[in-house]
Amino acid sequence: MRIVFMGTPDFAVPALVALVEAGHEIVAAYSQPPRPGGRRGKELTPSPVHKEAEMRGIEVRHPVSLRSAEEQDRFAALEADIAVVAAYGLLLPQAVLDAPRLGCLNIHASILPRWRGAAPIQRAILAGDPTTGVTIMQMEAGLDTGPMLSTLRTTIERKTAGELTAELAEKGAQLMVGTLRDLAVHRHVSQPEDGVTYAKKIDKAEARLDFTQAAEQVERQVRAFMPAPGAFFELEGERYKVLAADVAEGSGEPGLTLDEALTVACGADSAIRVTRIQRAGKPAMDTADLLRGRPIPAGTRLG
Repeated sequence: MRIVFMGTPDFAVPALVALVEAGHEIVAAYSQPPRPGGRRGKELTPSPVHKEAEMRGIEVRHPVSLRSAEEQDRFAALEADIAVVAAYGLLLPQAVLDAPRLGCLNIHASILPRWRGAAPIQRAILAGDPTTGVTIMQMEAGLDTGPMLSTLRTTIERKTAGELTAELAEKGAQLMVGTLRDLAVHRHVSQPEDGVTYAKKIDKAEARLDFTQAAEQVERQVRAFMPAPGAFFELEGERYKVLAADVAEGSGEPGLTLDEALTVACGADSAIRVTRIQRAGKPAMDTADLLRGRPIPAGTRLG
């Protein structure tokens, strides 16, 4: 097929690679414009999809918007059979949705209709969902409301958002390749009206650990915001990122350390033990290594 690929972050790269390796012709790759990055934060850095496409000799386009008639005409002129979308980051106007002969298919990182929207992986972890997955859906004007062509499930267990993102990216890539291969026999299934939830964009303020919650929920916070933006607490004006933690024995006033191993009292008479941590501007390390150089005694208030 002649495919327009539309994606931006690391999550989308496996799908682009899989489509190329399956023999499809990628006539153009659309991605978000390069953003300031690098050591100084000033150099314009292309997105992961931009880099991958450029390396493979695929034309890369990064319009700020697709709303103009000029951009829509440029898109239509590609005469694509289909567009494949994976975490692109821009809303597609109806003229773009209608341009490819077979429309636009999206790789969405949840089992729809649960967790429509921007942050389905993090929201699934925060909610304590036992499973999640990938849905291939036909795109329409609504937010992740289109009919479904195929789904694939996986367990969440104690995976971090980073681990789950990498897993679903690979599974979604292979699911899309299989869906395109069998497109003629795939039935479009309307999403059920029951069970709709929305995964709103993550606000960095949500990453501040709330020790008034039960330890199980605090541990979910840690996994949901790993690797970014990173769950954290503050101590003496310094921010500490918590990279891993376990539910532990103990109880006390929420936010107080219960021992010298960084076990912290949480709500509902529960506790959590931080096992991996990072000080601002320092490398990540096991908590025991941190505490040898920077003891945090029992009875210390975090927050």
